[in-house]
Amino acid sequence: MFESIAWAMGPAQQGGAQGGPQSAITSFLPLIIIFAIFYFLLIRPQQKKAKQHREMLAALKKGDKVVTTGGIYGVVDAVGEKTITVKIVENVKVKLGKAYIATIRSTSEED
Repeated sequence: MFESIAWAMGPAQQGGAQGGPQSAITSFLPLIIIFAIFYFLLIRPQQKKAKQHREMLAALKKGDKVVTTGGIYGVVDAVGEKTITVKIVENVKVKLGKAYIATIRSTSEED
C-alpha cells in the first residue's frame, strides 16, 4: 500500500521547479529592462550634469561673471578651496560656498 504512494510521489518531486534556470531569467527580465531605462533616462544624464558643474567650479577664476543659485549676479573677486568671494556692487562683497554658483555668464551677456 505505501509502495504505490511512494511511486506516485516520486516523478512529481524529480521535476522540481518548472522551467529551471531559464524561468528565473525570464522572471527578472522586466526588472532588468526597467533598471536599464532608469539608468539611461535619469541616472546617467544627472551624473553628466553634475560632472559638468564640478568642472565649471574648478575652472572659476578672478574676474568671471557668475550667477548664484539664489539669482544674484556678481563678479568673482577671490577663489578659495571651498569658498568664493563675489563682488555684487562697489564695496559689497559676499562670501559663498563654491557649490552655490549656478553658472558663469559670458562676457558678451549684459544685464
